Amino acid sequence: MNERPLPTADSKRLLASLIGFIESHVRESEANRLTHIDNTAIFETPIVGVADGDDPLFSEYKRIIGTHHMTPREALASEAPREAEFEDVRVVSWVLPVAKRTKESNAAMSTGPSKRWAHTRNYGESFNDGLRRAIERRLREAGFCAVAPALADGFKVLRDVPEGPTSTWSERHVAYVAGLGAFGLCDGFLTPVGKAMRCGSVVVAADLPVTPRVYDSHYAACPYLVDGSCGECITRCPAGAIGRDGHDKQKCDEYQTVTLRPLRHRYSVSITGCGLCQTGVPCESGLPRASHTHHLMRREHSHQ
Repeated sequence: MNERPLPTADSKRLLASLIGFIESHVRESEANRLTHIDNTAIFETPIVGVADGDDPLFSEYKRIIGTHHMTPREALASEAPREAEFEDVRVVSWVLPVAKRTKESNAAMSTGPSKRWAHTRNYGESFNDGLRRAIERRLREAGFCAVAPALADGFKVLRDVPEGPTSTWSERHVAYVAGLGAFGLCDGFLTPVGKAMRCGSVVVAADLPVTPRVYDSHYAACPYLVDGSCGECITRCPAGAIGRDGHDKQKCDEYQTVTLRPLRHRYSVSITGCGLCQTGVPCESGLPRASHTHHLMRREHSHQ
């Protein structure tokens, strides 16, 4: 079995610098403010992980998600035709936790999002795009080839597909490879800072330390998928799009784009989101204790 070489001092410094840059950008950027409400922060302190661009999971995503889903090297190819010459490719992935006050306001809702949540979904993703550009630019100025796949010319969302809306670059699936969490019954991404979040990533041709994945399964963080407990997101969904067999992406998308459309005018946004399954649930702001304990017990048993 081939073992990865230990990270060098330079690669550790580069990663530490990137993490510091991301944290300061989230903390200081005026774009990370609910300027149309009370000017408080949209997102709180982020967490960051790094995936190996050649991790076999990226090739598996061609089967799991679809052949349209890019690998990191394919994403780099849009910026550097000679991408095959890069020895090291990494994906820097981050999670932006939604502010506590916004989560509280949305947890109190039952049929649609609160105004704070809708503004977070609308303006928060604009901030996230700005963060993608800032990281991409910083890496390029340092001499590295880098690209934010979600902003690349080849990025697109496919809606007319049987399995429901999907894209050529799934930030949540990338975050899983980068060791930042695992998936829940509702298809939400459960992280140490909760499921109420947005995430993003940038691909870079650099040798950065890779974050280990603590979960041995993509569903190991969700109590319902582990042992049938919890399932509170089922009753939280106003669209009836979450059931014991999982998440109906088509029904969820239709509820947000059709049923909740009137809220766009009321809240003065172009997109509202919903987020009820991400708030008012045990995994809103952290990993469910039951699944975490169960996972640790499984790991300890497997090493005996």
